[in-house]
Amino acid sequence: MATLTGRVALVTGASRGLGRGIAVGLAECGATVYVTGRSTGKRPGELPGTIEQTAAEVTVAGGIGVAVECDHRDDEQVAKLFARVRRETGRLDVLVNNAQASPDQAVLWGSPRSWEVPISLWDDLIDVGLRSHFVAAHFAVPLMLEQGRGLIVNVASHGSAIGKRPGSRTLISYSVAKAGLHRLTGDLAAELDGSGVVVLAVWPPASRTEGVLARARELGGVDDWQEPIFTGRVLAALVGSDDLAAHAGAALVVTELAAELGVG
Repeated sequence: MATLTGRVALVTGASRGLGRGIAVGLAECGATVYVTGRSTGKRPGELPGTIEQTAAEVTVAGGIGVAVECDHRDDEQVAKLFARVRRETGRLDVLVNNAQASPDQAVLWGSPRSWEVPISLWDDLIDVGLRSHFVAAHFAVPLMLEQGRGLIVNVASHGSAIGKRPGSRTLISYSVAKAGLHRLTGDLAAELDGSGVVVLAVWPPASRTEGVLARARELGGVDDWQEPIFTGRVLAALVGSDDLAAHAGAALVVTELAAELGVG
């Protein structure tokens, strides 16, 4: 396992799902992890999980968990978040852009067509699933440039490459957001070439998130899906590796990266 003691990470949208798994995976290697999201003990979401619970799991796993309530559609809240990280730690080694404004689970997994869902769903998924990643990078990059190094990971999807196919459950707005995230990754990596700050995207495997488990009967065959922490452990190994620059601008398949890095 890589040693990430002394490293500071920020994982957006980490109250549950892949964000939670990524935060805990980094914590197992000793990282300090800022955990953001809108689901709190006082205002929980539709699904299980809060930022406080994830932060506690981070600490139990061997890191230092810091829960920060943040709506990533609100630029002022995001600015305050990064100002707090700067004030409290003076550094930021890893930003994982994972926040996603998920629709109602029945809509997400119900295979609706684009004209059957509210137009506002486009704004939700694009604003948080794409725009908020740009905004977070906007505030993270200056801090990383000051220290001469850093890693920004954008959590993308296989769907961003292949798009929607006949019979697919994928929402068009979700597919478009993830495709845009690939372009954001490549373009930002080009701007940061040679700076020591690396930007890349990852494609996690099908994972047993809280949302998936809530709809397991309808989805069928999820028993062999990965636990979210698998992606977290793979990213932790990547952060601790010596060849990050070689992956700049790329979209990495997590299962292939696991084999490369020897993560079981």
